[in-house]
Amino acid sequence: MKLLVYNIRYGTGGKKPLFPWSGYLQRTHGTLTEITEFIRPMEPDIIGLIEVDSGSYRTGKKNQAQIIAEALGHYHTYRSKYLEHARLPKVLPFMDKQGNAFITRDSITNERFHYFEKGVKRLVIELEMENVVVFLVHLALNYRVRHHQLRDLYKLVKEAKKPYIVAGDFNMLWGEHEIELFLAATGLENANVQNKPSFPSWSPRRHLDFILYSKGIQLNRFEIPHVALSDHLPLFCDFDVAGA
Repeated sequence: MKLLVYNIRYGTGGKKPLFPWSGYLQRTHGTLTEITEFIRPMEPDIIGLIEVDSGSYRTGKKNQAQIIAEALGHYHTYRSKYLEHARLPKVLPFMDKQGNAFITRDSITNERFHYFEKGVKRLVIELEMENVVVFLVHLALNYRVRHHQLRDLYKLVKEAKKPYIVAGDFNMLWGEHEIELFLAATGLENANVQNKPSFPSWSPRRHLDFILYSKGIQLNRFEIPHVALSDHLPLFCDFDVAGA
């Protein structure tokens, strides 16, 4: 099984911003096509996309996950990362179009959407396949909120009845040690054993993005392709899953 996890920054490109957050406001232009063509030859079975635009001014009212999935001939599932009653998307309407998504080679028959108790972005997408469950997350920037979310995530993943993977942008701004207790409690292994950085793409120095896997899964290959189509670098894994 091949898994690609990529924070695409809403398809706004991988250039260093002139001032903080300015990169998020650009239109997608041709970047989404470049992302799709980067993904295509890798032939992933599952793609976890972070920071997807489902139809704001940036994309011409089109869902980026759907565009990529249709170009690849795959399936997709998407959800906004904010609660329906969240205040921020009401103040800035385009934020209501910001979310995360899975794109899969096989049809999606069993997905669930969970929300953390704390934080602005709270979404966890749970994708259940025949032999494996994959959880996609985008954790908070605030240290204390992030650790509340890790506690909630621990409770959630311990309910998995199959081998499972937890992946996404963990925003571990204080370093990899932030995740040590979570790994110890769950028994998960970090695919990025060398703690290679994934952010920012133009000069990587922080290890923010993770792919973690449980017993019953064997890691065959892990890499961080150096492609500057977002402010994050993508993560790619090739796994064998017990029973597959």
